[in-house]
Amino acid sequence: MQQVLKVSRKIEYGLRAMIYLASMAPGAVVPFREIARAMEIPQDFLAQILKTLVNAGVVQSLRGAHGGYRLGRKAEAISFLDVIEAVEGPVQINVCLNQMGKDVCGLSPACTMYSVWKEAQEKMLEVYRAARLDRLALNALPKEQPLQALHTPPSPTAA
Repeated sequence: MQQVLKVSRKIEYGLRAMIYLASMAPGAVVPFREIARAMEIPQDFLAQILKTLVNAGVVQSLRGAHGGYRLGRKAEAISFLDVIEAVEGPVQINVCLNQMGKDVCGLSPACTMYSVWKEAQEKMLEVYRAARLDRLALNALPKEQPLQALHTPPSPTAA
């Protein structure tokens, strides 16, 4: 079986939750159960993810009867990369591109693959930095419509 580069469920769910929060009115507080239900994320897993997002400062947690979660910064100030790194840590496409600047491979000085990995990582990070939550916020998430329906491509129309 062929292996491909994959985005973890933790990252995907973190991004879903953040996009949902970005879809709310500025400053709106949303119970985590509402986020879990609307974005089809297991509640226990979401609770863990939200805790890491709070620790990173991209989400705020409010306690009390009307408590819940809201964005920790304006949606336009939060990128995919911010969320990904908050959830999983620094992004690196290959171990030879260690964020700490340490040479983890003895072949690095002569490696012909290094420049390809480096360029691929730079391009990927560029895309993740450019993807901001304000541009990805959902316009309206119908309460009665399942999330899968939002991913269904529109049917072709007759011309």
